[in-house]
Amino acid sequence: MWFDESVFYQIYPLGFCGAERENDFGETRDRLGKIAAEIDRLKALGVGAVLFNPLFESERHGYDTVDFYKVDRRLGTNEAFKELVAAFHAAGIRVVLDGVFNHVGRAFPPFREVLEKREGTDYRFWFNINFYGNSRYNDGLDYENWEGHPELVKLRLENADLQNYLMDAVRFWIREFDIDGLRLDVSYLLPPWFMEMLRRTVNAEKSEFFLVGEVIHNNNFQQNVCAERLDSITNYEGFRSMLSAFNSHNLFEIEHSMSRLFADTPWALFKGKHLLNFADNHDVERAATALKDGRDLFDLYTLLFTMPGIPCVYYGSEFAIEGDKSDLDYKLRPCIDQIDKTARPDLVAHIRKLAAIRRSCPALSYGTYAKATCMNTNFSFVRAFEGEKIVVAVNIGDGDCTIRVEEAEGVDLLSGQVRNLNDIYLPPHSAAVYKKN
Repeated sequence: MWFDESVFYQIYPLGFCGAERENDFGETRDRLGKIAAEIDRLKALGVGAVLFNPLFESERHGYDTVDFYKVDRRLGTNEAFKELVAAFHAAGIRVVLDGVFNHVGRAFPPFREVLEKREGTDYRFWFNINFYGNSRYNDGLDYENWEGHPELVKLRLENADLQNYLMDAVRFWIREFDIDGLRLDVSYLLPPWFMEMLRRTVNAEKSEFFLVGEVIHNNNFQQNVCAERLDSITNYEGFRSMLSAFNSHNLFEIEHSMSRLFADTPWALFKGKHLLNFADNHDVERAATALKDGRDLFDLYTLLFTMPGIPCVYYGSEFAIEGDKSDLDYKLRPCIDQIDKTARPDLVAHIRKLAAIRRSCPALSYGTYAKATCMNTNFSFVRAFEGEKIVVAVNIGDGDCTIRVEEAEGVDLLSGQVRNLNDIYLPPHSAAVYKKN
């Protein structure tokens, strides 16, 4: 599938475009051009798909949806977004949106009607309402919300009218804007039958439509990565293991995670499946901030692009920008105008080369995973597919090392160096990606 072979690029539109933190529901702004201006750069970087965080009309951060049929007025119009999708497609880049189906904002019109008419509206069945309670907003009623956040009203997905509303919205975005996929926010809270309904809906509209679920913990979710439900999920386990392994100089941690998830064994949780991998995103510290040793940043991205799964780069991180979770996460989501795009040409070139390597090597998209060697500060693994074999070796130590894999010759696709794979020399804080001759 196209998504298995793509490099994804994640954009948080409200932050990227410098939108106001609060929606005043006034005049429509014209900011989507900031994204359009980056298309050529993203194509040159090797991006094959862009993943947008929420861009539907919302109250604040996008996850408090007000209108499922309208682009947030702080970004632009529906027509402007349609032109943006067409421009991405013309550049050969697919477009995936963020589908928030678990909850809505308090300004969502059906919920506003419940607040006004109480038992006098059928919209009360779209939510889990307690008319004998009282919310923190002193509504004279209470309701189920998302994980203790009363500003996010949980939807009652069992309601048939609500199901029709949401599926019609999905059809609208496919038919009118030709989108290629959806990220399902907090998919760990969506019932399997809802994922199956969504899968049937999108399949009827567009072949090879990508569905990826946001999952914080991988355990007990593997049954939902299947033809009837989701194509992929977010690999938070891999993300945490990578950063922890690099920061603690304990590469056994990431190797254990990769074997547990992807090895060619009967007990591997996601063998043959392709999770969405990332080094950072809109909810976690930037990689350049999270890494204790900045010299490991190149190795981190080498691992991201060569481990089993689909690599996703968060906007701005290709320039090694910093960002922590203070100030309500807004430091993780800066405007593109505030980012120095000349700061790290070396890292940009490295990511561009990794994207090209991945495009040229099917084993990196579809290959099996097997550990070759592992020590605290260096390890290697093999990806193999239909006769192609790729050997990846990483050294995050302060000293050089030699890794011995097998008696065969290979060429390092990063440097062009040819050597015996039983004599892979790695300087401190370096990596190699060998293709067996």
